[in-house]
Amino acid sequence: MLRLMIHRLSTSGRVLRHFSSMHEPDYLEKLRPKYPLHNTLNFTIKGYDYPILESYQRFMHNVADTMDLDIADCWAQPPQKLNVQKFKPASAVIESEYKLTMYERNVQIANLQAPLYPTFLRVLQAALPEGVNLTVNEHTNEVDDGRYVPDRELLELRQKLDEMGGSREKK
Repeated sequence: MLRLMIHRLSTSGRVLRHFSSMHEPDYLEKLRPKYPLHNTLNFTIKGYDYPILESYQRFMHNVADTMDLDIADCWAQPPQKLNVQKFKPASAVIESEYKLTMYERNVQIANLQAPLYPTFLRVLQAALPEGVNLTVNEHTNEVDDGRYVPDRELLELRQKLDEMGGSREKK
């Protein structure tokens, strides 16, 4: 982009430099964000207590709305079932067994202004309930792929089709 530097004298006699583009109008400069923007960020919370996690996700959403942040999406991941076994000392005998469920919720925020990010994060950390983990990651395609549960029947049919020689589409 070609820029043209124009010198103007202010009323105090100092030289003001004004950058303008030959091909773009001046009002487009006003549309640029005042502060740098972060890429789309995923705020992920994980915990074992379902009601507390749901309540905290609602809190995150309300804080983002109050701060006028651009909430792109919110979703829940399928819960993970865990089986924890405690063994007696120096043996293979199970002393106790626990079945735990790990829940996960995500709030996706787009175009987060750089000065608002630390404030938003500090508010979330200050209100973080005990037993809930908060992580912040940049959004990737792998995150999108993990959101959807694969259709086993469809995958089996595709595998059978590949074994039979593939599809017969004309190229």
